[in-house]
Amino acid sequence: MTRAANGVHILPYARVVGQAELKLALQLNHIVPRIGGVLIAGPRGTAKSTLVRAFALMAHGELPVTLPINATDDRVLGGWDLDALIRGEARPQPGLLEEADGKGLLYVDEVNLLDDHLVNIILDVVSTGVLSVQREGLATAKHLSFGLVGTMNPEEGGLRPQLLDRFGLMVTAGQLDTDARRHMLRTVLDFEQELTKQESDWLAAAEKDDADVRERLTDARRRAPYLHVPDDVLRLCAAAAEQVDAVGQRGEIVAMLAARALAALEGADEVGPGHLRRVLPMALRHRRPETAHGAVFDWGPDDEAQVGELFGTV
Repeated sequence: MTRAANGVHILPYARVVGQAELKLALQLNHIVPRIGGVLIAGPRGTAKSTLVRAFALMAHGELPVTLPINATDDRVLGGWDLDALIRGEARPQPGLLEEADGKGLLYVDEVNLLDDHLVNIILDVVSTGVLSVQREGLATAKHLSFGLVGTMNPEEGGLRPQLLDRFGLMVTAGQLDTDARRHMLRTVLDFEQELTKQESDWLAAAEKDDADVRERLTDARRRAPYLHVPDDVLRLCAAAAEQVDAVGQRGEIVAMLAARALAALEGADEVGPGHLRRVLPMALRHRRPETAHGAVFDWGPDDEAQVGELFGTV
């Protein structure tokens, strides 16, 4: 059964309707963790949290570690066990980042409402793989590795451009059309009904589909570092970043990592222009100058036309 450790049932990842770009971003970040995390923007009620939790169950076998909005430094970084201190014992207490290292994924809901300095610390750990704590008698340095996913509703405020840039990929959770809404409703009703059964062919099939996705991700993660990237693809990537006025160089680096992950996922022998073209919106949409002024993060027809000229299509 698709049951989390705390007894909460989560819709299987393979049965979540729509949000193809969001799913792809989560998978690419899992295949190549150096991408540096996924930021998901979208209005409330667009299944952002459901999809992140379903992905974690599929990929890691348990729910992600979730960072609360009111998290303190001690809770995130670790500190002293207060109960032990009362007994006169000095015992370090691991924080949420260490817990994420064990479970594989850290989920920061409403990341735009979290204190900037905590977001910066988390992004530093994801980028460097090292958690260094020097405070209140603690002096530790630990190697950590986990995936990072943040969600935000732009209507409730944004992130500073410096923090936006630190997230590897950014996607927007879109509204479903009428057919997809109908499919979603049927899926949710079927899922709730199947949970009441002792044995369910529907759930068994969904779990098999999740297992198939997990196997593909594991194979792609193994293959990705060895895929060749031709020089012409590198030139296209650099030209695309320049064409859309991407700020800094992080965007094209992430784009190439994501293109390599996509090529590995699709079983290709090397990275091609098509792989790069598909990941460019995720890697560059939040690194353009207008994002500094609170603009939306759409990747529209004008952006497609600009990039299309480089790839020989409009």
